[in-house]
Amino acid sequence: MAEPLLRLDGLRKHFGRLAVTDGVTLDVLPGEIHAIIGPNGAGKTTLIHEITGIVAPDDGRIVFAGADITRLSLPARARAGLARSFQITSIVGGFSVLENVALAVQARSGSSFRFAFPAAREGALNAAAMEALDQVGLADRAALPAGTLSHGEKRALELAIALATRPRLLLLDEPLAGAGPQETDRLVALLTRLRAAYTILLVEHDMQAVFALADRISVLVYGRIIATGTVAAIRANAAVRAAYLGEDDT
Repeated sequence: MAEPLLRLDGLRKHFGRLAVTDGVTLDVLPGEIHAIIGPNGAGKTTLIHEITGIVAPDDGRIVFAGADITRLSLPARARAGLARSFQITSIVGGFSVLENVALAVQARSGSSFRFAFPAAREGALNAAAMEALDQVGLADRAALPAGTLSHGEKRALELAIALATRPRLLLLDEPLAGAGPQETDRLVALLTRLRAAYTILLVEHDMQAVFALADRISVLVYGRIIATGTVAAIRANAAVRAAYLGEDDT
């Protein structure tokens, strides 16, 4: 088996007396889509916060590409190759689609971009941003104000922003949240295309999408991983069915 790209070893985070992540240990292998599922309040978003550096774990280690990043800052983790999308869209609606992505390119490259001069006017930023937009199928929307996009297109734009940082690992926190059936189908197709080039850690409630996309699934319940395995193994796991999938053998 390949060495993990990401390894979580005994991550713990308490808020007061509440253990939000309680000894979480899992590996994400290069080239896989690894999904984390679990009921509301299971600790999924806090776990993603710990991986990206928004929240510091109380205990445990985070190893990325062979390096211990547990105490690295959020920007340092981004430079190392971690990129994240959020549950709630975080684009700048008044900027163009292209400018939103160019800002991410600027952050990665350290360009001399200033807000007084739109990023899209800088040739290098423009070219790299257009490449990311093309990857997600939004190149023809580049000049539009980002706020005019449909919900599904905004989700795709967030992916383009993440891709513009040239990540080694994409952390996607409920990328299908709020999407209708047709938008969900398009986003699943997009993630299917991206899997050829990126390792993805996916937090998602849409189980049909998870089962269609994931190579492996980890199930988080009350801050603990209760099972990790293939789609078939997770669907057949009695404890998972009872705790999360809403089924019971009795």
